[in-house]
Amino acid sequence: MPVSSLIIVTFNSAEHIGACLASVNDPDWERIVVDNASRDATLARARRVADVRVLANSENRGFAAAANQGARTARGELLLFLNPDVVAEPGALAALRAVVAPEGVAAAGGRLLNLDGSTQAGFAVRCLPTLATMLAEILLLNRLLPGNPWNRRYRCLDFDYERAAEVEQPAGACLLVKRSAWEAAGGFDEGFFPLWFEDVDLCRRLRAGGGKIVYEPRARFRHAGAHSLASVGPGERQLFWYRNLLRYFRKHHGASAVAVLRVAIFFGMLLRIAAAVLGAGEDAGVRDYAQVIRRCVFGFGE
Repeated sequence: MPVSSLIIVTFNSAEHIGACLASVNDPDWERIVVDNASRDATLARARRVADVRVLANSENRGFAAAANQGARTARGELLLFLNPDVVAEPGALAALRAVVAPEGVAAAGGRLLNLDGSTQAGFAVRCLPTLATMLAEILLLNRLLPGNPWNRRYRCLDFDYERAAEVEQPAGACLLVKRSAWEAAGGFDEGFFPLWFEDVDLCRRLRAGGGKIVYEPRARFRHAGAHSLASVGPGERQLFWYRNLLRYFRKHHGASAVAVLRVAIFFGMLLRIAAAVLGAGEDAGVRDYAQVIRRCVFGFGE
């Protein structure tokens, strides 16, 4: 059987990398860890595992660049990009590989589970973002009325996770891509730095190239979640997410959509500032939201 390649991008992932690598110890799969200059014991723990190729970067290149780096060195005809806080259940790799065998299928995602075994509904599968769905997100409509039609569509809240189906965007935490489709699409766009929307952008380009993306419920993976955010402060999270959102819309929806988003971000940040002042906001604070306005709305410091 041809070798398939598993690519894990790490950054301060010492807590998770051992269990992740142990769960994907399959002779038909080569395992590649690309480390983005971790400051903890990630490299040491990955290097202790037999038959794992470790690529150590001297700086944090971001997820997209590190994933491309791993894919370029991989030998497999299939490329599985897996987050380090994901653990594959028995049979998951085989199920995922089988579902991409048909002609015309470019990529696939599995069933992501919380540590208690429940499905990560609203995250494991989503639709590609539209201007309407992002306006609902930015202007806090999804927080106030999570069952609104735009949010239901974007997060696939009515999706049947028990059945295989063609989907628009499986979560990048577990994404299998045929090498031929990955190369035709040009891989991940490294401009989405350091994270967010690089997987969304790739899925959109795979579908634009005529490839189908499928969801396979028999491919079960436990996902701790939020690992990639542990080393990112709340202000940076806001800035990276909005900046990459604008990049995505600039690529795929044009200048007029970006202009509408900038206006929405301005008012959305004002709403968040008001919530922060009242003590009802997120982890980010007034200065964090003001920075988003300054850099993403008015373009200062970009």
